[in-house]
Order: sequence, then structure tokens, then C-alpha cells
Amino acid sequence: MSETAGVREVKSAARTVELLELLAARGDRPARLQELADELGVPRSSMYALLQTLITRGWVRTDTTGSLYGVGIRTLLTGTTYLDSDPRVRLVRPYLDEASQKLGETIHLARLDGPNVAYLATRESHEYLRTISRVGRRLPAHAGALGKALLAERPAADLPEGPYEPLTPNSHTTREALTADLAEIRTRGYSIDREEAVTGIIGFGFALRYDTPSQDAISCSVPVTRLTPEHEDQIVAVMREIRARIESGTTGGTVNWR
Repeated sequence: MSETAGVREVKSAARTVELLELLAARGDRPARLQELADELGVPRSSMYALLQTLITRGWVRTDTTGSLYGVGIRTLLTGTTYLDSDPRVRLVRPYLDEASQKLGETIHLARLDGPNVAYLATRESHEYLRTISRVGRRLPAHAGALGKALLAERPAADLPEGPYEPLTPNSHTTREALTADLAEIRTRGYSIDREEAVTGIIGFGFALRYDTPSQDAISCSVPVTRLTPEHEDQIVAVMREIRARIESGTTGGTVNWR
């Protein structure tokens, strides 16, 4: 049994979290009882009892036959509370609106979550819609502008060995290629994702340095067909200004979550 800060892990609580994370990772693919039991390595009867408890409390839902399982509405309500109570998200939201109005493109706020980034806020362009960037979705940090901007704030030695999962033919798949890109990002001051996460989309990412190392980043995404050298210069200038104003607007007096 693992320990955190000298406290032994509560097995039942850990199993509950593992189950919810497994169901969430499946997205729109509901799971059957035996699949969940096999995946988590627990007896079928124990898994059934856990599922029924979570169904009663709204954390898991089941279909009319009682044979398929997915995350319940309580997960949504908890996620919404996370966003509403986070001081960084509240701080950044108005600046996302401003950047969206100035550039006419899609603007994101995301946070590093292990090897991934999780989208916390998005302002969609009226010119195009990309559901891949919806709030709550995660993407591998190595593949997009947001993740690369945050990885560049960390020592190269912290990168996983790879190989990395390719999302498009342009994604970095080796540690060597990603390391070289991150070195350029540190010199440039922002990241560029040239169709590495989504084909046809270029992103510009800017780490927010109100934490050390940075946990959050903002980005601007634009279709390749809409990007000109002049528009790229405008995007970089606006996003740099927005980043500086966000960082200067950070104040104390709030909970410093870890």
C-alpha cells in the first residue's frame, strides 16, 4: 500500500477514484461490469457493490438494462465547482474574452496535469469550431502549443523517455525532437504548434509565470488557411501583452493550491 506524506493510502477510496478515472477516460464508450472488474483487478462482486453505491450517489450512471456504466452528473457538478472556485481561472477569463475580441480566433486556458494538459476555459472563434478543445478535455502535453509552452518551463531532464503518441503526422514522437523544440521555445519566449495536435490548426502558446514552474498557459489557435505573416505577428503581440497583464494582475490573499 502506498503512502503520501507518511499517511497510508485508503484502499477503498483509491479504488473509487481509479474507477471514476477509468470511466472518464472512456469518454462516450460506456463500460460493462466485467470490463471494469478486469481493468482494476478486483472481484466482480466487489465492483458491482462499488458501482451501485456510486450510482445511488450520482457519481456513476447506468443504462435501462443496468449493464452499461458511465460517469454520473455529480462529476460535472464537482468539475464546475473546481473552475468556479479557482482564483487563477477567475483572473484569466476576462483576458481570454479580450484576446478573442481582438484576434477573432480561438483562445484557450489550460493547466498541466501529469503528461497532459487539461482545458480550463475556451473562447471559440465565430469563424470555426473545434470540439477537441472543449473545457475538461485533456491532450498530451508534447503535442500542442499549451503543453509545449509549459514543458519548456521545466528542465529537459524531466521529460519522459518516449516514444510519444502522435496525434498527427507532425507530432513529436521522440524525446530528442521534443527537446530541440523546447530549446527554441525558451529562446523565442512562446511555443508554436504547427498542426501537431490537430491537422489544419496552428497554435501559439504562452506559459503564465505566476507560479514556478508554470502550471497554466494560454494559447491562440488559428486555421492554417487564415494565418498570414501579418496575422501571426498580430497574434504574438496581442498574446504577449495579454500574458503580461495577467501576470501583473496576480495578487495574494487567495488559497495557494498545490
